[in-house]
Amino acid sequence: MPETLSAWERVLLARNAARPHTSDYVAELITDFVELHGDRRFGDDPALIGGIGTFRGRAVMVVGHQKGVNTKENLERNFGMPRPEGYRKALRLMHQAEKFGMPLLAFIDTPGAEPGIGSEERGQAVAIAENLLALASLRIPTIAVVIGEGGSGGALAIGVADRLLMLENAIYAVASPEACAAILWKDASKAPEAAATMRVTAADLHGFGIVDEVIPEPVPAHEQPVPTIHRVGDAIERHLSELERLVSAGEAGLAALLEARYRKYRQIGRWAEEAVPTPHHNGPARRPVG
Repeated sequence: MPETLSAWERVLLARNAARPHTSDYVAELITDFVELHGDRRFGDDPALIGGIGTFRGRAVMVVGHQKGVNTKENLERNFGMPRPEGYRKALRLMHQAEKFGMPLLAFIDTPGAEPGIGSEERGQAVAIAENLLALASLRIPTIAVVIGEGGSGGALAIGVADRLLMLENAIYAVASPEACAAILWKDASKAPEAAATMRVTAADLHGFGIVDEVIPEPVPAHEQPVPTIHRVGDAIERHLSELERLVSAGEAGLAALLEARYRKYRQIGRWAEEAVPTPHHNGPARRPVG
């Protein structure tokens, strides 16, 4: 894709309704897939799917946000915005993967967690927090791929992984550009300006050291879904093979895996002070580290 695309143009590509969803990745990359349902507390959430299958010769656990392909299905799947039972289902599957020593693959594509009163009453914030805690300490290799929208805690709840990958035209941000524009300028129509300011693109996030690899889209994913999906599969296999070599060393390897995961997320957002005056500030400037 041309590097001249603006951040807002990439936002629109990430949201394209024809872009392949988690179920499409499962269909192309995972054989013998068995979908698992329910959180064992409240119910099932079709906005987040998961199950067991085989990825290129290895048993894996898969979780991912699932948007609809049309209005009817989007309403059924709540536009890919999980409720607490969706995140608790994912948590159950994470622990099951750990119990049986299966790597975890997560596909991120959500505007954000469902913000309704019912979700808040059922503990949306706690459900997300419990997932973050579990993901930080899972004793298995974990890989997350942002395939479309990566919105706020709704994305992060399945995205704390050993390796975070992004498609070239995917986005990842703490809030939508429209929400940011409404907060900063009281004008949601300034979303394109907000998108540029927020640095939501894969290239930006790779530059910050948050994303481990940007997967190219020579042609937008919705125009050539199958080749895009297989490029994602190749990237997953490459990173998963590296992680599997690490954990093959037994307890020492698992300890190294957890330590590397800890360091990865501790270094995000670190700042250092430099005694370099800026045009509007005579004190030390702050710059990102790592």
